Amino acid sequence: MHFDQRTQQALREAGLSTDEIGAASERVVEATAETADAIEDFFDGLDTVHSDMDIAHSASDVVEHEVEYVDLYTHAADLRGYLKFDGWGVYVEGGRVLTDDTVELTLGPTVHDRVRFTTDPDSL
Repeated sequence: MHFDQRTQQALREAGLSTDEIGAASERVVEATAETADAIEDFFDGLDTVHSDMDIAHSASDVVEHEVEYVDLYTHAADLRGYLKFDGWGVYVEGGRVLTDDTVELTLGPTVHDRVRFTTDPDSL
């Protein structure tokens, strides 16, 4: 089951049965996998995306990236993976779809930030 012991206890105290907690746990796992698929679909076939990533020595608030690939996997509610650009890459430690044109990823070392990626730079 996805939920830790404290969360399971709180859900039982809120009136959920063990079967209902199990069903909720399964839905979390499904939703995480659906999000990972949607993020991969967003990047699939794109050559270039724009982001609000804070880049050292950049005068612009919007950065352009050439995307090679994104490879995500899930475990329960965790969404992890790797986003590869032309010449560098970064670990993905979470993410969500904001709109059809924009996703937000939590990036690990060396970025350590939430970054929005979009096909429309004006939306940033």
